[in-house]
Amino acid sequence: MPKVISFDMDGTLVNPEFTDWVWLHGIPTLYAEKVGLPFEEAKAFVVKEYLKVGEGAIEWYDIKYWFQFFRLKESWKALMGRYVNKINIYPDVHHILERLKDRFQLVLTSNAGREFIAVEMEATGLVGYFDRIFSATSDFGEVKKTVGFYQRICQILEARPQEIVHVGDHYEFDYLVPRTLGIHAFYLDRSGEQNGDFVISDLRDIEERLLEKHQIAQRVTDRA
Repeated sequence: MPKVISFDMDGTLVNPEFTDWVWLHGIPTLYAEKVGLPFEEAKAFVVKEYLKVGEGAIEWYDIKYWFQFFRLKESWKALMGRYVNKINIYPDVHHILERLKDRFQLVLTSNAGREFIAVEMEATGLVGYFDRIFSATSDFGEVKKTVGFYQRICQILEARPQEIVHVGDHYEFDYLVPRTLGIHAFYLDRSGEQNGDFVISDLRDIEERLLEKHQIAQRVTDRA
């Protein structure tokens, strides 16, 4: 059995609606108020500036950078506070974390900045489940969860890749990338459209999959 189970955050534990509201409604609203533009015009301008920077730049994920860039007067903390009511966890989350917390070391490995992680973890009460929390962007300056990101997680946790299970909803960065290292990754497809040995549609399926892997490993050991 693995020692560590790692979970992605947005789209896996928490509905991404909150982050969408902050980036696509909150910041455009503040900018519209600042320069006296209608909301839709302000939003179009703000999104255009986001795209100039692009997802490949660390600034894309840095809310402090964008507040400075647009010279917004309200604090980013106050803006996030406006939309705390948009933070919602999926219905399967508490069940699986309760089932796993006493048997495994649980960690959160997210691409989100720590500013977002802190607000979402506090609002949902999930922070108490996790032994460690890692942000690819804030902690390591990585714009995606790369091979290097997962290698550093292994080093910090003093765990071999084979001792870690990771679960997330991004096919490349939560499934393909960690598997190249030997991490047991599961792809969470909440739509239920995908299927396969390492695809789940509900987090509650993780417990059954872990048991199956343990039984297979035990049979191999017994034969040896």
